[in-house]
Amino acid sequence: MTGPPPHPSPHPHPHPPEQLPVEAALYEAGFPLDLLTEEQRLVLSELTPQELTLLLDVKNRLDAVGPEVQAHGEIAGGALF
Repeated sequence: MTGPPPHPSPHPHPHPPEQLPVEAALYEAGFPLDLLTEEQRLVLSELTPQELTLLLDVKNRLDAVGPEVQAHGEIAGGALF
């Protein structure tokens, strides 16, 4: 007996990119989660979406100036930090 084809799942992936778990988003952004304690990872996993967005924005801005800061540190002998 044939019927209509089954409807595809509205969410084919368990976590669409815009709804990744906090740890996955942080890992993809380059946070060294494997160096953190379990307690630190727990704190990060409890971030609200707004906190996560803010944290990722701050990291992106820090990364954007990272090479410049590193170059100044090498030239100035690390006197800046």
